[in-house]
Formats: sequence, C-alpha cells, structure tokens
Amino acid sequence: METAEEVNVSKRADVAAKGEAAIKPEFLTTKDKFHGLLDSEWQGSKREKASESDAVDDSKETSLEEPEPKRLKQNFEGRPDGKRLRGQNKSRPHTKPTAYDEKRLCHSIIQNKECPFGAKCFFDHDIVKYMDSKPSDIGETCHIYETFGKCAYGLSCRFAKAHTTPDFKSMENADLVKVYEGRTMVKNNMSKELQGRLRKRSVSFEKSEKYLKTLSDNKDKGAQQGDAGEKQPVSTEVQTSSDKQSAPVKTVGPLTDADVIKLRPCEKKQVDFQDKLYLAPLTTCGNLPFRRVCKRFGADITCGEMAMCTNLLQGHQSEWALLRRHESEDVFGIQVEGSFPDTMTRCAELINNNTEVDFVDINSGCPIDLVYNKGGGCGLMTRTRKFERIVKGMNYVLDVPLTVKIRTGVQEKSNIAHKLIPEMKNWGVSMITLHGRSREQRYTKLADWDYITTCAKLASPIPLFGNGDILSYEDAMKAKETGVSGIMIARGALIKPWIFTEIKESRHWDISSSERLDILKDFSNFGLEHWGSDTRGVERTRTFLLEWLSFLCRYIPVGLLERVPQKINERPPYYMGRNYLETLMASQNVEDWIRISEMLLGPVPKNFEFLPKHKANSYK
Repeated sequence: METAEEVNVSKRADVAAKGEAAIKPEFLTTKDKFHGLLDSEWQGSKREKASESDAVDDSKETSLEEPEPKRLKQNFEGRPDGKRLRGQNKSRPHTKPTAYDEKRLCHSIIQNKECPFGAKCFFDHDIVKYMDSKPSDIGETCHIYETFGKCAYGLSCRFAKAHTTPDFKSMENADLVKVYEGRTMVKNNMSKELQGRLRKRSVSFEKSEKYLKTLSDNKDKGAQQGDAGEKQPVSTEVQTSSDKQSAPVKTVGPLTDADVIKLRPCEKKQVDFQDKLYLAPLTTCGNLPFRRVCKRFGADITCGEMAMCTNLLQGHQSEWALLRRHESEDVFGIQVEGSFPDTMTRCAELINNNTEVDFVDINSGCPIDLVYNKGGGCGLMTRTRKFERIVKGMNYVLDVPLTVKIRTGVQEKSNIAHKLIPEMKNWGVSMITLHGRSREQRYTKLADWDYITTCAKLASPIPLFGNGDILSYEDAMKAKETGVSGIMIARGALIKPWIFTEIKESRHWDISSSERLDILKDFSNFGLEHWGSDTRGVERTRTFLLEWLSFLCRYIPVGLLERVPQKINERPPYYMGRNYLETLMASQNVEDWIRISEMLLGPVPKNFEFLPKHKANSYK
C-alpha cells in the first residue's frame, strides 16, 4: 500500500504542484528516500576511508579512548545564559576565524626573519612543537605554490608538505616566481599609511569641501530669502575655474596644460555599457573569488559588494576589502551606500584618489531595515533633495562615471521610479539600473518588466539596465525586447554562474555534476588565493562556499526537466539525480553542503558551525 507521500509524488508526476518545477516522473522521489540514499552512500564512503586508514595504521596500538560524543544541534533560540539576543540575524551562529586556529606560528618565523617582539610575542616560535599540533594537511598539492611558484603561508599552509623540505624550509619555483614578479594581481588594497591618516582624520578632501561649502552658502541664502518672503530656486552647481576668472596660478618650473586645464564633465572617462551582461553587486556571495568564476563564464561588467561610506571613511579594513579588484575584471565598479551628501561626497573623492575603478555606483535600492531606517538604500528614493545633492556632489569629485541602482519604489503598489528617472538625467547620472520590484515586495512576486520597459523609454538616451528573474537565455532575450540597454543578473548568477555563457551562446547547457564540482574547485582555489591557505583562510573559504551552495542547490539539471527552462520562482521538489553527486548537489540540507565542502577543503574543525544568512524551513 502506498504512503501518503508516495501518492503525492505520483500526483506531481502528472501535474506539477503550484510553485514547483516540473521534473520528469522517473526522477521524482520522497523526502525520506532522498535523504536515505544520501546518508547510506555517505556512510558507505566513510566506511571505505576508515578501512583504508585501518590497513595503513594496523601496526599502531588500538586506541582505548571513548569516541567523541555526537555534536548536538545548536539551539539558536537563545544563549545558554538565557540572555535575550539582540540585533539582526539573532539565530545565526557566529564563530570567529581565530577559534579555528588555537596556536598560530609567528609571521616572522614563516618569512625567516627575526621577530621584533622577541619573548613578548604572542605567537608560537617553536616550529617542531607547532608542526606536531598543527592539523593534518588537506591535500598533496598546494594551488598557490603550483600557480605562483611560492606560498606566502609557508609552514602554516594546510598543504605545506607540497613546498616544505624535511628540515622545515620553504621551497620556491624560481621560474614561476619570475613570471609573476612585479605583477599586481589584486588592486585597491588599503595601505597602512592611508588607514592611519583616515583614523586620525588627516585626509584632505579639497573638492568635497568646495562642494559642501556651496551647499552651506545656498542654505544660508535660502534662509535669508525665506525671511524676506522670497521663493526662488537655489542652485547646487559648483562654480568651476572655467566659469569665473581666477587669479594667476603661481608655479615652480615650466607651466603645463595640466596645471591650468581642469577635467570637464564631458571629458570624464567613458564606459561603454551598451548590450553588456552585468553581474550584480551581491552582499556576501559577490566576493572576489565568485566574480572571477563569473568572468570565466562571460560576465562583462562586475561590481564589488555594497560598502558603507562611513566605514570606508573611518578606515575599516573589512570594508576596504570589499573594494578589491582582480586583474581579470576589465570593467569594474564600486558600490557605496550612504544617506548624507557630506559623507557620500567625501567617500567618492577618497575612492577617486586611492583606487582603480571604471565607475562608482550608488545603492539606492537596498531594502534591509538596517540601511533603510537610516535613510540609505531605498530610503533615498523618497528623499529626492538629499538624493540630488549626493549625486551632484559625487559627480563633482569623480573622474569616472557615476551610476545608480534603484527599485520600482518603496510601497508595493506605489511605483515612483518613473518620476525619479527624468530628474536623475538632469543630475548627471551616466547609467541607471532598475530592479523590477519594490522594497516591500522583496521576492514574493515576479519582477515587473512592463514597468521596466516604460522606464527604459523615459531614461533614453541614458542607458538603463533591467534586473529581476533572469535564469536562462530565453529570459534574457525577452528582457532585451523591452528596450533596455543591458541586463543585470543577480540570483540567476548565484544559482547557475554559467548563465552568462548560455546567454552569449543562446543555448541551454545541461551541465554535468562533475563540471559543477570543477567550478566549485575553481572557487575554492580562488578563495585560497584571496583569503589564504592557512587554517583561517581555509575556513573562511569554506564559509563563503557554503553561502554560495545555499543558492546553487536550487539549480535543476536541464536533462531532468519536463519543461525547459527552469523559472527562478519555481522551487525544486525532491528528486534523484543521474548519479550520486548530482543528487547530493540537489540537497537543501546544510549538512550535505558541508559534505561537499569537505570534498574540496578537507574535514571541518570540531567547533565548526554554519547557518546561511537567508533562512528557510529546510535548514536546521
């Protein structure tokens, strides 16, 4: 007799449940059978590994110690002390990277230098003792050593055997080192000197101060006109040297054109945005290693994760890390968020003088409460006066184009983007990106591409990019028919980063599970390059890999679909893949994502915890 769950599966074989993707009947299964298969296969592979290790270690004495007790599921409702948790993501466990590496080898020892702190140094100096306590190596080859000829992490690397001699000396491949000598792979790193000046507030913002002084003067004029009963518009334009006659500039040495000719708006660096595929700035998942993966698949434009302007101005290292640019990113932008003209203008000047970027983007579409309640993100759309001053101020201090990302509006049934776009054209915006949803709507309904069509006509001749629900080349073709200048892809790139290849080649790619695992290997290697190959770097790479897997598991292989293509709002039912790996990648259980990470980055530490940022019922 069939169970109720099996009856539901047979019903879905005839008609797909509402909101679920239509999958061929022979691949559909139940929740119990799905997890039963994964658990049995995984336990089998673990037993095989255990028998292999027993065969190797059969000469060793059998340990009489009791096995480690099973780790209990964490109770995320509150802390053990019973105190109420505060802030956002209260139920999300947070383990600092330092917890994974109890004893760290001194950096001076790794670099074969004398430690300046001597006996007072907090880190370990005894190499033999450190190597005995260090976790076992993950693999036989080190990606960093194989690529660059040397590994900066030396003995602390989790692949140290690949480049360490028996007497604990680091090896180098002179030919490879010479190839990369003098080459800067990652740009926009904040120097210690700049960080110190930012913390001491000794950085000069000459252009910003000039613009802000104009705002202050206009405010005083407006107050005087208000007292006199006059109502005249107050200009926020800054008078440049070409508008008024200035005193002769005293110079030392020969006078060059650069001394007297200033950059006019029409002479700013130009970026060709037309018909480009734009990878959206994605918080957490849109990191540098992920962008490198997308560049390989054909993304034309990339942008860093959203950075808070106040944190950049205060010299926060973690915030400046979001501005880093890999050499493969040929058209790269930085996205900043803020709610006041003074901080945003100074931040733009700081970026302009200390980074290499092709454009700067203002995030006026962020829906989260933390940003919106302070007047940033979507809040700027309803504060047009401040928005105008921010745009004009940033435009004044930047030598690169300024772009803006907006939503349809704040309330679900009250679109305001069509009112803002004509004004933004006058403010000097170089490109607008419109996400076809409101703040209140979030992802509950489909993006409104009819509204995007209307806004694209209003924006002309300024390029307008459309964003929302693109998961296949067919979706992209329909989007291009609306008259937009280009397409921004966000969740679609997280679910299937090869979407850029599909769009450019106009095909559905039935990518195999082994090819998808190779993509994850590339990401892991890029992560080790970016975050490091020591224990901290490995675990940081693992965390970002798991965040990405929480989206990647939503992909349904083309060969399993009854109706092609898959729609972004359709959730996958339980199904068996064409092999074990494909089935494992379809799991929406966090423990199965950890299994995939262990295939690439070795076993997780004993104190490892993970819960994705976006919560769902399927997570523990």
